[in-house]
Amino acid sequence: MVSRLVLVAVSAIAGFCTSSTALTLTTEEYPPFNMTDAQTGRPAGIAVDKVVEMLHRANEPFTITSYPWSRAYEMALKLDETCVFSTSRTPEREAMFTWIGPLARSDWAIFARASDVRRPKTLEEVRPFMIGSYLGAATGEYLNLHGYKVDLSNNEAQNIPKLVNHRIDYWATGELLGRYMIGKAGLTGQIVPLFKFELSELYVACNRGMTAQRAEKFNRILREMDRDGTNAMIERKYQ
Repeated sequence: MVSRLVLVAVSAIAGFCTSSTALTLTTEEYPPFNMTDAQTGRPAGIAVDKVVEMLHRANEPFTITSYPWSRAYEMALKLDETCVFSTSRTPEREAMFTWIGPLARSDWAIFARASDVRRPKTLEEVRPFMIGSYLGAATGEYLNLHGYKVDLSNNEAQNIPKLVNHRIDYWATGELLGRYMIGKAGLTGQIVPLFKFELSELYVACNRGMTAQRAEKFNRILREMDRDGTNAMIERKYQ
């Protein structure tokens, strides 16, 4: 069951051409923002659809490929003409990328076993306990930075059996992602959200080699998509 929740190097979906100048976009399984369409096997979701529309309007060739998050993130850090999304824009990451967005917002939340009689309402109340996250996740980075005890998995899906089997006390993740993954795992009602603790805005994070003029072109198109209702229409599609 867990392996089906993890997407590794699926086939790319391409823009207008496959020239060497095509912009390479990397992503991960993070529904409903980025995920694999069950029928086509291609990336889909709120953020994916917005990025595809943005690049079509910009008349830019591109590819989008899903990887494990740590690889997707590292590629954008190191490779020219490469961007990663959906990426939480945090102070620690600010100078590392050129930013395009925001694409969407994602509230971070703490999840627990429904059978757990403890019902903390703030992060400070979970400080003594082990909290699950995964390698490269902004949630885990945030909690580590603030001195919490964090158990890092290789991918987000591994945190569900860890929580069920009492290997971690709580799970920190995006609220929408957590609800989606719990449902897919058939555990609705057995794992529950307790409280939100941070608002994260999700962006396209591009290699620092991208020019300011190019980034501004993309940001201008995203603003146009807000004004003409395209972004709202895409969000309604996935609600």
